[in-house]
Amino acid sequence: MPDQRDVKVCPVCGRPFHNRKKWSSRGQWDQIVYCSRRCRGAAVRTPGSSR
Repeated sequence: MPDQRDVKVCPVCGRPFHNRKKWSSRGQWDQIVYCSRRCRGAAVRTPGSSR
């Protein structure tokens, strides 16, 4: 079972998502913000987003 520190909440859909082996092995977990490509794309299209 993953630790609580390995869980983030997607700012677009509000779903929690866990650290993946691919992200942790590459040291990318701190840079991951969105749970999926779909949410990342929706955040770019949303007016008033931080990006």
